[in-house]
Amino acid sequence: MKRAHVTIRGKVQGVWFRAHTKEMADKLSLKGWVRNLPDGSVEAVFEGDENSIKEIISWCHHGPPLARVSKVEVKYEEPQGEEGFRIRYD
Repeated sequence: MKRAHVTIRGKVQGVWFRAHTKEMADKLSLKGWVRNLPDGSVEAVFEGDENSIKEIISWCHHGPPLARVSKVEVKYEEPQGEEGFRIRYD
């Protein structure tokens, strides 16, 4: 079990990034969350097996069709037992 805390920068809000991230996370059986940040970036936490986390991080580098990703920052942390994958609105 791994945990990755990811920040995605670029044109990543208003392009269905969160919804597509949830779809991908569910497909890969990952737990965690995704949310928009006030600075225009998207923040996500993924917990699950290492290969699935690598796959979603790779996907984050391009995101959905309308996104224009300029930078992806990844920090690995200790897993915290996330349940399900959700879009946060806080």
